[in-house]
Amino acid sequence: MEWKGDPIETKNGRVRAPKEVALGIIEGDGIGPEVMGVAKEVVNRAVEKAYEDRSVVWVELLAGKKALREKGTLLPKETIEGIRELKAALKGPLETPVGSGHRSLNVTLRTALDLYANVRPVQYYGAPTPFSRAEEVDFIIFRENTEDVYAGIEWRAGTEEAKKFRNFLLEEFGIEVREDAGIGVKPISEFGSKRIMRRAIQWAVEKGRKRVTIMHKGNIMKFTEGAFREWAYQVAREEFGEYVSIGERRPGRILVDDRIADNMFQQIILRPGEYDVIVTPNLNGDYISDAAAALVGGVGMAAGLNLGDEVALAEPVHGTAPDIAGKGIANPSAAILSGALLLEYIGWKKAAMLIREAIKRAITSGRKTLDLGGNLSTEGFGRAVMEEMENVH
Repeated sequence: MEWKGDPIETKNGRVRAPKEVALGIIEGDGIGPEVMGVAKEVVNRAVEKAYEDRSVVWVELLAGKKALREKGTLLPKETIEGIRELKAALKGPLETPVGSGHRSLNVTLRTALDLYANVRPVQYYGAPTPFSRAEEVDFIIFRENTEDVYAGIEWRAGTEEAKKFRNFLLEEFGIEVREDAGIGVKPISEFGSKRIMRRAIQWAVEKGRKRVTIMHKGNIMKFTEGAFREWAYQVAREEFGEYVSIGERRPGRILVDDRIADNMFQQIILRPGEYDVIVTPNLNGDYISDAAAALVGGVGMAAGLNLGDEVALAEPVHGTAPDIAGKGIANPSAAILSGALLLEYIGWKKAAMLIREAIKRAITSGRKTLDLGGNLSTEGFGRAVMEEMENVH
């Protein structure tokens, strides 16, 4: 890393950025370099327009195929250390080669940096969608990022490890599992559950949101997801009592309630406007994030922010899309909106607002990429967004 300026300051989730802030950037694989290049330009222009005395210095960090070519590894140690030092970075989609024996690079980054909160805003920007109530959609999903199935504890059917675990269950607990079964363990801790709920309520308080809904399958998995529900309620009652109301609406208070996971999917379709913040264990959050993105135009419009107590890593939700890589037709909206999330994280809210409003103006005026029914290239859409910024006051 070359940046030697004043660092971002973080304390208990509070962030203060210097006037010239260094942000890490990982280009990613597939369409990553195309969409991330545009995102950089748009972020720079938004900062320039919003403030007279602020700027972004981008520090490239290597991961994925480019890292493998230049460093001989998909995820160099200096990349993880660079993100930790800079405290904020924007990452493109990364491909983990199938059958390579490598763990998912995204999961590795989240684990190594303890990015325990995956934050997915879901908002309508005018993209084509079959959902007739898309304009009502404006909620945030807080997905626990490190536990549950993403702990990666499982054994293939027929292996010695699976046999040992099967025998342990039989001998110690009298539980019989079929010999041809793969086995996985789903850990959900009090610590992990409480800190994701704490972060979700803090967000709701700071952003003026009116409702926090706990999504779980506790009616079946009573001691994992059921416990997640109870620990989440405990945080609400004991740490945010002056801000929340449990189970009933009260003037000036944030409603905290819960929904069974399968019902939650129905709720976001039938009553999308009633929900503000949804907090959930990992697997539920994985499912509902993509389902919610479909309501507002698909993952091409979906931004994400992975948060720890000291570090933030923003990323578009979509994959590498190798079939269109290099053609200049990828939709950069998700990458641009991820950049806006990062700006908001460091406190540069005016610049983030400019980006969001400009994207909405570009799309609703018919200036769209191919996937949204338009004819603009990746770079052409970026130019359209920057031009629309001039009309935002």
